[in-house]
Amino acid sequence: MDTIINEINERLTEVMSSLKDGNVKEAMTYSLMAGGKRLRPLLFCYTLKSYGIDYHDYIDVACAIEMIHTYSLIHDDLPGMDNDDLRRGRPTCHIQFDEATAILAGDGLLNESMNVILNMDIDASLKVDMMKVLYDHSGVNGMIYGQQQDIYFEDHQANLKELEDVHHYKTGCLLSAPLILAGLIANKNEVPALKDLGFTIGLAFQIQDDILDVTSDTETLGKPVGSDIDNHKSTYVTLLGVEQSQDYADKLFKSCLEKIYALTLNHGLMIEIIEKVMKRVK
Repeated sequence: MDTIINEINERLTEVMSSLKDGNVKEAMTYSLMAGGKRLRPLLFCYTLKSYGIDYHDYIDVACAIEMIHTYSLIHDDLPGMDNDDLRRGRPTCHIQFDEATAILAGDGLLNESMNVILNMDIDASLKVDMMKVLYDHSGVNGMIYGQQQDIYFEDHQANLKELEDVHHYKTGCLLSAPLILAGLIANKNEVPALKDLGFTIGLAFQIQDDILDVTSDTETLGKPVGSDIDNHKSTYVTLLGVEQSQDYADKLFKSCLEKIYALTLNHGLMIEIIEKVMKRVK
């Protein structure tokens, strides 16, 4: 797993080196290379591996996924959104630079993620299909819709169904997209099942995130704890409590296992990456 992360980081460094120098490039690189778990690109690479496909041929897709994820974090941290000052153990992008530069850095990462895919030496129709998945899942019918609803429920109490809807889009879309993209390459017939698995992973991931926000500490997480409470957000913990939330996450993990065993791939490899998601401490 560490080998794949290192390969992704090396390729990201190459991608960033080709951009015009200046504060925006510096801010993009600062946030992109600040560490992080690389869970989304790992999901993509592990799914390909599970189907017996060499992920090295598609490493740029993994990079594009991480660039979009990092863009979303930069914008989430802005004063107009969550107003956080710490991310991945370092000052957030707008704190390290300034708000305008952070906005442009997020915009730049989103745009360059598509250039990365456009420049790949693969079939043109596959490029179009993959770009559509990424734009759909990160756009106003995907992640951005989830962010919109997340902001709305800062001032309104969400019930469980409404909260799950928020995180289906805000978190689930960018955790489902890597599996869908791998499916487009490896086995188009199983794309619907992979998509379903991805959204189940996304919901479980978010519940774990809510639990860690109240049970962990800033040093471990690399970001402020208790920020959800400070921002008056509805969370699984505020609705269900820690114990019930953990029970729900465990139930979703079991569901993930059932969905994996229904797929025609290397089950052990897929379970390995799912366990990394579910057993994380930060």
